Amino acid sequence: MNDNIKLDHILSNRDIISSSENTLTETEFNFVKKVLRQAIDQFLNMRKDEGKELAKDLTKRIKLIGKMVESIEKKFKSSVTAHFDKLKERLESLTKESEIDEQRLSLELAVMADKADVTEECVRLKSHLKFFIESLEKQNDPGRKLNFLCQELNRETNTISSKSISTFITHKAILIKEEIEKIREQIQNIE
Repeated sequence: MNDNIKLDHILSNRDIISSSENTLTETEFNFVKKVLRQAIDQFLNMRKDEGKELAKDLTKRIKLIGKMVESIEKKFKSSVTAHFDKLKERLESLTKESEIDEQRLSLELAVMADKADVTEECVRLKSHLKFFIESLEKQNDPGRKLNFLCQELNRETNTISSKSISTFITHKAILIKEEIEKIREQIQNIE
């Protein structure tokens, strides 16, 4: 028979091992207590240091997302104009001899610009980013709140991406989503 003895076997049969001395002297107890306290203090200090580093990383990533949101806001209006110019040019080449109704074209631009407008999403994203930093700095146990904020950041970024008519904005949205995923992974380490 080749069965290995496992810890479960020993624990379930406590009578196998017995000790005649079950008490510690006061000196021994104080020594164990002192060593245990030192180990706990070192563990807690290590966790605080790890938390500080984690907070630095999360703050850096949130600021990076903030910069990308600003670049999206700056690029949005010019991307609508560039898209309009391309459509107008294409329309003119397709209807070489026909007359273009400039008023109708302007109306179409307004409709297109409205559908592609990401201003509200950018405002909400910036608000969530600000709240994320505040929660990170002021909350004792921010894990759940930060996880929820990641979901909201992701939702707004998805909307920006779906509304986008610019590859620049779409690429920025993808980069933001990558950073959000990295943040989400880091948040799993926060208790």
